[in-house]
Amino acid sequence: MMPRRTTLLMSDNGSAVVWVGERGVRYYAHGVSLARSSRLLEAQARAVTNTRARLQVARAMYAMRFPNEDVSGLLMQQLRGREGARVRTVYRQHAERTGVEWNRRNYDKDDWDAGEPINQALSAANSALYGLVHSVIVALGCSPALGFVHTGHHRSFVYDIADLYKAELTIPIAFDIAAEEPEELSAATRRRVRDAIYNGKLLERCARDIQKLLRDESSLETTDFEELDFDVISLWDDRDASVAGGVGYGDDF
Repeated sequence: MMPRRTTLLMSDNGSAVVWVGERGVRYYAHGVSLARSSRLLEAQARAVTNTRARLQVARAMYAMRFPNEDVSGLLMQQLRGREGARVRTVYRQHAERTGVEWNRRNYDKDDWDAGEPINQALSAANSALYGLVHSVIVALGCSPALGFVHTGHHRSFVYDIADLYKAELTIPIAFDIAAEEPEELSAATRRRVRDAIYNGKLLERCARDIQKLLRDESSLETTDFEELDFDVISLWDDRDASVAGGVGYGDDF
């Protein structure tokens, strides 16, 4: 248990605490985020609540996953259809590569043992990835619930961002593990994903990808992680977006 004084000191100095599993493959809870600024969260909320901006972010997400395709003119229904076809192709390619029999993605969260080994491995791998992504999202001060493709769930944005990496990370690992047939399939899968996340520096990449997606909507001129330390309080204004805080405005009336 973390001592009270330690908690207060970390909070006062802007240090984030996120309770996670080994190397971030499980997310349990978090305290104060790393971000002092609400810029990314505001940018996320603006984009989610504007149909045109939301579609733009969804297109950008798809382009990050499949960079060789032009999706600039596609609607949401077309993006879903294109994604479904590409993901089915990825599954088929790795099935052929590993010799693992593949029918379709199928799992029952209430009956884990009923699933085929490959579907168990995919679920375990994705679960580990969700833990890492969730940790990054809350550390940046964003909302895990405000998704662009997924919606209506408290982890919608987590699923959005995790989808960026499944084709290159969790899907090939799951097929590799299923082909190896270890005794503890789930544990072996989580360890393999954990090591791949660490060796591939996915934590930093995920943070940068989120900022890239949202920064386009927030008109931020800062780079990298500068906006996280923007510790200035402003007042909302219906004409100028915001005005300086800590100022008396009584003379305006």
